[in-house]
Amino acid sequence: QVQLVDSGGGLVQPGASLTLSCVASGGVLSFYTMAWYRQVPGKPRDMVATITSGGTPNVADSVKGRFTISKDNARNTVYLQMNSLKPEDTAVYYCNVFGYTWWGQGTQVTVSS
Repeated sequence: QVQLVDSGGGLVQPGASLTLSCVASGGVLSFYTMAWYRQVPGKPRDMVATITSGGTPNVADSVKGRFTISKDNARNTVYLQMNSLKPEDTAVYYCNVFGYTWWGQGTQVTVSS
């Protein structure tokens, strides 16, 4: 059973930065593509970014140039660096093993003045 623990969310003002972290149970990052999704109430989860087992990142067009995904295999941790945050980035952010139903518990990000 894979376990994912998300953290790092919070309440910030527009233009601020946050870094989300996802700690995965051992070895997962070396074998699987990892993803960050986000969800607002009443809407499906949208993929924000992915990073392959080899470290190749990809981010959605909606956040390109502002969000960066990275990982540290030694720490079993995936990161989502979010810069220039906008109110429309407000959502619950979830870590995921891409293509599988292994999810973190989610971390709330609220961007508001």
